[in-house]
Amino acid sequence: MRTHPETGERSIYTNGYHTDYIEGVSPEESEKLLAILEKAIMSPTVQFRLKWEVDTFVMWDNRSSQHAVAADFYPNERVVERVTIIGDRPF
Repeated sequence: MRTHPETGERSIYTNGYHTDYIEGVSPEESEKLLAILEKAIMSPTVQFRLKWEVDTFVMWDNRSSQHAVAADFYPNERVVERVTIIGDRPF
């Protein structure tokens, strides 16, 4: 869990690549809960999808969202520039 430093809202800070377990519960329960959370973020009801066009510009707040690329732009090429702002750490 983390608290967004600007909104004060609480969120679950997890993803399948960087989260090993949930502290305070058994390994079995942790595995079940993480599987439920991972399945929940795959729901189209909580996703935003964008149709990329020339000069498309997108920003998101990594403190309260997850992002993934859909490889649906072949045979075109998509050039991505990343800017990371030095900021707070999750708490």
